[in-house]
Amino acid sequence: MNKKSKLKLTLIILAIIFIIIILFILFGGRSVDIENKKDKPVNKEEISPITGLECENYSKRPIAVMLATDPETRPLSGISQADLVVEMAVITNSITRIMAVYNCEELDEIGSVRSARHDYIPIAMGLDAIFAHWGGSHFALDLLDNEIMDNIDAMKNPFQAYWQDWSKSMPHNGFTSYSRLSNAAEKLGYRLTNKFGGYPHEKGSSKVDSGKLTVGFGNKYRVYYNYDGESNSYRRWRGGEREMDKNNNHQVEVSVVVVMRASSRMIQEPDYNDVDVEGEGIVSVFQNGEEIQGIWSKSGTYSNSKLKFTSNGKEIKFTPGKIWIEIVEPYQDVIWETYD
Repeated sequence: MNKKSKLKLTLIILAIIFIIIILFILFGGRSVDIENKKDKPVNKEEISPITGLECENYSKRPIAVMLATDPETRPLSGISQADLVVEMAVITNSITRIMAVYNCEELDEIGSVRSARHDYIPIAMGLDAIFAHWGGSHFALDLLDNEIMDNIDAMKNPFQAYWQDWSKSMPHNGFTSYSRLSNAAEKLGYRLTNKFGGYPHEKGSSKVDSGKLTVGFGNKYRVYYNYDGESNSYRRWRGGEREMDKNNNHQVEVSVVVVMRASSRMIQEPDYNDVDVEGEGIVSVFQNGEEIQGIWSKSGTYSNSKLKFTSNGKEIKFTPGKIWIEIVEPYQDVIWETYD
């Protein structure tokens, strides 16, 4: 083989090697990247700080909406879609009220919306929430009008954040939506990015087949949850009936039920209660079909500190999912029964 032929052969071999390298870069590297993407875990930053579940709105500030519990308002709109709900009595041993906190789901209808009570304000502040309400007690409005926290009051109805359904009787006919509240918050110049540090979470498995948790509110406000081991969830009943959602006709179903013990007193008859939601007290956390006993605590007075739940000195890790917090008197019944 002459020199010219050898040179030609060498160039062909080099060209083939070059083509193989290019093909590997274009296709081999891409296939590796695809495989890596398949195995890539969900970024922790894409997780709701409240529920511990993947959530498109994870970085948005929660919106805490005051809701009625009066029998004539049932079924409520959006009650099953809240990420976290807080319930306590607004009159000792009588009427309860709910604060539903929304972060992940964007609802077309939320209601009926009711007035603010001052006891809910520090809890909403600890969640870094924007507080939505229809007027309020003078105890609450004194704080809110002094701008203790970002809030959207239906009595002022900024940017048409609320509407009234005239097919229903007052004061039970006030409604709103996630988009209306978000629009009002933006136009009011409120910060929209979430600063809530979140609750710790850890996946768990069911410890029993079934159970029943009874929470000792009085009469038609008495609450219980049926626990189902197969779905590892608690289904809520109130006043002897399923707690249904008007939006989707689903029963309220949550992963965690927190029962806080807190004393209360009447501060103005006949309508206004004062509940000790700051300081500390006894708590029971129900998840995975078992009860975890511990301490709840919230430091400061009307501060942004988180409502915290600990057991044996460590913060309790919640099972990922929706949470209900029931705040009851120290003497009220809380009964947990299991069925294997």
